[in-house]
Amino acid sequence: MSSNETHFDLIVIGGGASGLMAAGRAAERGLRVLLLEKNKKLAEKLRISGGGRCNITNAEHDLRVLLGAYGKAEKFLYSLFSKFGVRDTFSFFESRGLPLVVQARKRAFPQTERAEDVVSVLEKYVRDGGVTIQTDSPVTRVRGTHSGITSVTSKKNTYSAEHYLFSTGSMSHPETGSTGDGFKWLKELGHTVLPATPTIVPLATKDEWSKKIAGVSLSFMKITFFVEGKKAFSKTGKLLFTHFGLSGPLILNSAHDVANLLHEGAVTATIDAYPDTDLGALDNHIVAVFDMHKNKELKNIVGELAPDGIGKGLIVLLGEVLDISKKVHSVSKEERKHIVRLVKALPVTVTGLMGFDRAVVADGGVALEEIDMRTMRSKRVQNLYVTGDLLHINRPSGGFSLQLCWSTGYVAGSSVGAK
Repeated sequence: MSSNETHFDLIVIGGGASGLMAAGRAAERGLRVLLLEKNKKLAEKLRISGGGRCNITNAEHDLRVLLGAYGKAEKFLYSLFSKFGVRDTFSFFESRGLPLVVQARKRAFPQTERAEDVVSVLEKYVRDGGVTIQTDSPVTRVRGTHSGITSVTSKKNTYSAEHYLFSTGSMSHPETGSTGDGFKWLKELGHTVLPATPTIVPLATKDEWSKKIAGVSLSFMKITFFVEGKKAFSKTGKLLFTHFGLSGPLILNSAHDVANLLHEGAVTATIDAYPDTDLGALDNHIVAVFDMHKNKELKNIVGELAPDGIGKGLIVLLGEVLDISKKVHSVSKEERKHIVRLVKALPVTVTGLMGFDRAVVADGGVALEEIDMRTMRSKRVQNLYVTGDLLHINRPSGGFSLQLCWSTGYVAGSSVGAK
């Protein structure tokens, strides 16, 4: 490769969602762009996002409501999202032949529900722009100081550019290449980098009853968390029981707050299987079930006392406190009341958060005060831009993470080299 083939207007390190968007946009503006990706294929994490369906954005069109989901980062994001927001994401993909559909909780997916189709659109975007793509090219060294980066070295070559963009992701799903490389380089260049913790992540629990029903998913559950026996907070939503504990949107969107509780003491929770039914109405329902099956053994009708799929777990819990082989007509009033209270407060003991390998999103990254969020340019390193998960922004599941990638990537690609 000759010397002029190793110097570019922009070098993008990281071929994920924000990196592809930034590289494509910069090339669209006429810049010579090199994209360096450590994996053999681009966008490995994007390919598995949303369980392979790719929750591409959240179709919340009220900007204040949308940005409220990003917590303390909200005040930094108005300019960014006004330049490339949710409507722009819809236009970008739909104008390139990938219609989007909006499902529950305003989550938007490609109509095909295939993450691979999202990757295909982005790959075409960068290739049509003439981006030079080097896959299987992990960057091993970044040379420079706070005054500017001078070159980067991959296992294939050393390259230089007028501008550089880091889009290496944080530390969730390390098997896709997100191993914190960008955090290390940013620290070395003088940035304040907050440590990463898995924030949108399942919870590990120790309860045998819940593991008995691994794989069961229920769409309307209420979970209430306690720390040292004192109520902390409640949330309602879709819950998935797993062999290691609890997952699903309800849990993923509670994990950040649970992580804070774990620093304060022992964390327990109760799951209300009928959040819209009070104790009296539920008792009446169970009385009616008992009347229909009075001569059956209790263990054989447990499945009718709780939502579909919970029966096996409920049998474990009931078996700890009463004889489940007794006939229904022999169940005392107090025992029946116990069943009612149990179904409204299934007990859970949280032992911790699952690690980065199961995290949908990890927080940590560059303090936003050190980035010009109107352009995504570093305030510390004059020729560096930073996008996506390298920014310290907490956000829930539901399309908010990818929208952040599209917005930061497009705005950075639009800003590089602009006067």
